[in-house]
Amino acid sequence: MYELPSKHFSYCNGKLFCEQVELQSLAEEFGTPLYVYSEATLCEAALAYEVALKDTPHKLHYAVKANSNLTLLKILQKRGWGFDIVSIGELARVLQIGADPKRIVFSGVGKTEEEIRVALSAGIGAFNVESEPEFDRLVQIASEMNIRPKLYFRINPDVDAHTHPYISTGLKNNKFGIDYFSALPLLKRAAATAQAELVGIDCHIGSQLTSFSPYFDACEKLIELLEKLRSNGIEIQDIDFGGGVGVRYRDENIDSLDSLVCGLRTRLSEKGFSHLKLVFEPGRSVVAACGALLCTVQYVKTTPVKHFLITDAGMNDLIRPALYASWMPVIPTALTEAADQTLFDVVGPVCESSDWLARDRELPAKAGEVLAVTMAGAYGMSMSSRYNSRRQPAEVLVRGKDAFLIRRRDTFDDLWANEVVPSDF
Repeated sequence: MYELPSKHFSYCNGKLFCEQVELQSLAEEFGTPLYVYSEATLCEAALAYEVALKDTPHKLHYAVKANSNLTLLKILQKRGWGFDIVSIGELARVLQIGADPKRIVFSGVGKTEEEIRVALSAGIGAFNVESEPEFDRLVQIASEMNIRPKLYFRINPDVDAHTHPYISTGLKNNKFGIDYFSALPLLKRAAATAQAELVGIDCHIGSQLTSFSPYFDACEKLIELLEKLRSNGIEIQDIDFGGGVGVRYRDENIDSLDSLVCGLRTRLSEKGFSHLKLVFEPGRSVVAACGALLCTVQYVKTTPVKHFLITDAGMNDLIRPALYASWMPVIPTALTEAADQTLFDVVGPVCESSDWLARDRELPAKAGEVLAVTMAGAYGMSMSSRYNSRRQPAEVLVRGKDAFLIRRRDTFDDLWANEVVPSDF
């Protein structure tokens, strides 16, 4: 039997269901490729953080980059979550669904002058500063606008998260954060300036962490910095550990959130920093399991060395396998006991050899079969594109027995909506 992403996905009479809705029926109604999300799975993942932190002063900011659909953002906003953003586009999205600006943290290494001005005007809760030049720009603009923003400083602790190099962010050769050994003078400058308020320090060492020892290593480094700040008469309010908690795509064993919170809290308390609010910015671990990408097999192709299932979903719809060589679960939406099972590469129609979704999977599939790529709620639709002039998929939210269209499929007009052909051409 195939492993399912959560208890809210199940086979019944050989058909795959999301909550109480048969996935094949959604493929027939809305077409494929199609992203489908389980609200119950999303809320269950959010609840895990809320429960783990219930006895701890904390702030929860969802990392919008993982999946920025307005409906999913609204579900989390109604649960009391704030948001971690990395662009004014993401700022516009969370304001669109009624988010409290004071519960928004603006992260990212390349904030433009426009982005800073727009975020200051919106009254966001804090900026996550990643370099000295950014600090200087932010203070100058804030002074011109007569606004005193709250600041976190992202520290690069040079800690190896033991994850994919593309999503490792806490090593000294990564572009992210302020070098650990250069941080103290900058933090002292920030604490002394009248144009901004230093409220926290941050470290985000990478994504898809399955063991929390790197978190604890980073915490020890931050505690050393906190002690140096204290010796200089500087106290802060928040300590932000990012949101790199991993999920189970295949056979990963993920440490419990309780163990993470307990480990961080214990280390901070032992050094006299128990008053600090723990800030987390989870993304993947909140939305990954709730999403599945449905695709339809167009052709079964056999060569002397390979068997291929060619589907209507490609790397433009789900780029993680092509970009990171990621292993994504692929399962049938209908079980066929009598079918022979063959090892297939599941590939798409995009004109790139990197256009694949899965390799060497045992699937009883034939042309017309609908497959589900599960664990696709994070960095699926949010990283999709119109490469090859392919229309981006629709998105559907399932709540119990009901299904709601939460993003329509592109029309052809959408493909060139922003393009202009000069009148004399």
